[in-house]
Amino acid sequence: MTIRLLTSLALLLALATGSALAQSYPNRPIRVLVPFAAGGAVDTLARIVGQKLSESIGQPVIIENRPGAGGNLASEVLTKSTPDGYTVLQTVNGIAISPSLYKTLPFDSQKDFTAVTQLVRSQLILVANPKLEANNVAELIKLAKAKPGALNYGSTGVGNPLSLTMEMLKSAAGLDIQAVTYRGDAPANAALIAGEIQLGVMPMATTLPLVQGGQLKALAIGGAARSPAMPDVPTVAETIPGFESTSWQGYFVPAATPRDIVVRLQQETAKALKHPDVMERLRAGGNEGVGSTPEEFDRVFRADIVKFAKIIADAKIPKLD
Repeated sequence: MTIRLLTSLALLLALATGSALAQSYPNRPIRVLVPFAAGGAVDTLARIVGQKLSESIGQPVIIENRPGAGGNLASEVLTKSTPDGYTVLQTVNGIAISPSLYKTLPFDSQKDFTAVTQLVRSQLILVANPKLEANNVAELIKLAKAKPGALNYGSTGVGNPLSLTMEMLKSAAGLDIQAVTYRGDAPANAALIAGEIQLGVMPMATTLPLVQGGQLKALAIGGAARSPAMPDVPTVAETIPGFESTSWQGYFVPAATPRDIVVRLQQETAKALKHPDVMERLRAGGNEGVGSTPEEFDRVFRADIVKFAKIIADAKIPKLD
């Protein structure tokens, strides 16, 4: 009886402590780790949501850019952080790609992180320097096959959906296009505009204004259907049937973070995403706000791990060291 009583008391104490933590959370600044350079799509969304979240919770939300290792550096930083809800990783579905792409990782995507909420669904655009002698996917395939190895594309790290989308396209069409690595989509877009590279798969959020301004030209949309933001731009699937590649962004915290804190963070973030001016800025960038529950986002995350494992195997992409 004594052991049973002590066990019950310990459980009650743990629940009470967790509840107390959630009630006082947050009482100091929250740090949001961004795995890419400032000015890119992830950084831009982090600052939009972070500002509104800060207003709601009454605490600063500090954006900390940690680019490197295809987005894995920021994930590693998260695993070493205290599981108290004050360090959050905002990342893309590259975190579901990494387990199948790297021989070893300093973390376990399925064990070391807790999914908090999916922030947005995002369209990806295949864009080109305006001088490129191709205006759609069919023309690009013809040009690339006529000049194997002569074209370059901007890669922001092999282990993210932007570069994987281009690798999927190369595999599907049998193209030889070389990758040039940049630390984020902002510097890759700058290189595209300058003509240092010819192609790139980029987030619509940061690239749409450049297309509208004539600095870049859009060849295709990665999603299964055309985007309302760019109705005249065809999908890749209109040339390569069955092709589909989109992206998402979401929040993760260390695995041992108390459940009540995870729920509080999700609820406050969902509230921020529903704010009218945030929704308008998301739509303008081709994003759809989500704000899903931890359970819903966890299902999406784990399903993507399985999906990308098959894509990488089918495309015969070699594992990285």
